[in-house]
Amino acid sequence: MTFNPGSKQLSGIKAAIFVLALVPLARMVWLTYSGQLVEPLEFITRGTGDWTLRLLCLTLLVTPLRRLTGMNWLNRLRRMLGVFAFFYAFLHFMTFLWFDHFFDVVAMFRDVAKRPFILVGFTAFVLLIPLALTSTNGMMKRLGGKRWMWLHRLIYIIAPLGILHFWWMRAGKSNFTEPFIFGVIVAVLLGARVYWSFFGSKQKQKQKAAQASGG
Repeated sequence: MTFNPGSKQLSGIKAAIFVLALVPLARMVWLTYSGQLVEPLEFITRGTGDWTLRLLCLTLLVTPLRRLTGMNWLNRLRRMLGVFAFFYAFLHFMTFLWFDHFFDVVAMFRDVAKRPFILVGFTAFVLLIPLALTSTNGMMKRLGGKRWMWLHRLIYIIAPLGILHFWWMRAGKSNFTEPFIFGVIVAVLLGARVYWSFFGSKQKQKQKAAQASGG
C-alpha cells in the first residue's frame, strides 16, 4: 500500500527536511569557529558546493521517485529542496566573493572571465536566482502554471552546468571520482525524463490513432 501522509505528517516531514538541510551548515560553522580545520576556506567552499549538487540531485529525484512509487505527495517537497539548493549555492558564491575577493565585484568578474570553470559555476548560480525568486505559491499564480513550469525547467540546464563546474575545478588535481559520480546521477535522472517523455508521447499517439480508427 502506497504511503500517503496526512497534513500533520507532511508538516512533520517538511520540518525534518528543514532541520536536516541545515545540519551541514551548522557543522561547517562549528568546525570553523572551534578551530578544528586546517584549511577552513577550502572546507567551506567545497562543502557548500557539494551540498548544492546533492540538493539539486534530490530535487531532480522527486519526479522519478513519484512516478515509480505513485507517491504524488513527494511533489510538495520539491520546492523546499530546490530552495535549499539555491541557499547552499548562494553560500558557495558568497564564500568566493567575500573570502577570495573581499567584495571587490570588478575583481570577481575579471576572475570569472579568466577561468572557465568559474564562469560555468557563476552561470549556473545566476540561472538559479529566478527559480528561487519564483518558488512561492504567489509567484506561481502570477506567472501561471505553464510559464512557471517552463521557467523551472532551467534546472535541467543548471544541474549539468554544476557538474561541469565541478569537473573543471577538479581537472587541475586530476581527481574526477566525485564529479563522475554526480554526473552519472544527473544523467540517469535526466535520462529518465527523456525516456518517459519520448515513450509517453508515442503512447498518446497510439491511443489517438486507436480512437480515430475506432471512430
